[in-house]
Amino acid sequence: MKYIVVEDEPRARNLIGNLINEAYPESTFLEAENLEDGVRIIKKERPQLVFLDIKLPGVSGLNIVKHFGNDEIDFEIIFTTAYNEFAIEAFKTSAIDFLLKPIDPVELLNATERALKNHENTRLNDRLAQLEKNMINLQFDKIALEVPKGFLFVPYDEIIYLQAQGMYTDVFIKGRNKENICKPLGRFAEQLSKSPYFYKPHRSYLINLKFIKEVRKTDGYYIVLENGKLIPVSRENKAEFLEIIEKLF
Repeated sequence: MKYIVVEDEPRARNLIGNLINEAYPESTFLEAENLEDGVRIIKKERPQLVFLDIKLPGVSGLNIVKHFGNDEIDFEIIFTTAYNEFAIEAFKTSAIDFLLKPIDPVELLNATERALKNHENTRLNDRLAQLEKNMINLQFDKIALEVPKGFLFVPYDEIIYLQAQGMYTDVFIKGRNKENICKPLGRFAEQLSKSPYFYKPHRSYLINLKFIKEVRKTDGYYIVLENGKLIPVSRENKAEFLEIIEKLF
């Protein structure tokens, strides 16, 4: 295996290199401290695997895809990141592997094994484009609710779920009473579709996946949220919901 670590911190490069070389003695270790050098080495050496810091000096590691044509992307990427827990969902829903800093050796080797299995069976450019879109959306992580006294700006991660009430929607917020908003649920679903952790399991409900406590299988599937609310999963959404649960959790 040939791999490259694109990382501006020498200690981080050496850590990854030492761990991978120990697990894969026949591997070839390449390194670069910035994206420009990394792109040049990748085009010349054609590694199978790229470990890439998402936050390099003066540039985002996500920009790597702009330096390659579709037929040139024959490698797999594992991002290293210090982003918070909410950004992690952006990686998961984009099917892009990542390692949180400080890097855990076991997670590093597990991610490497997954990446090698995915190699040559991937549309990496599409997944990177989706990841970039998700990361941009996370910069705007509040929703404006029009209430009688004006507007209430609520962070996405404080919204537990939304429930349709005809042309109105009840918005249930962590630590607050519900807000009854003059806007149909469909409009909220469109607005929150940019967030990777909102899902509509039933035509009357839009839930924040972060607040799932339990999934019950009785006469159909039901989601139990942390506030005790029981949300039905419609028959037509069952397969999709179970697939999402498997990917995210």
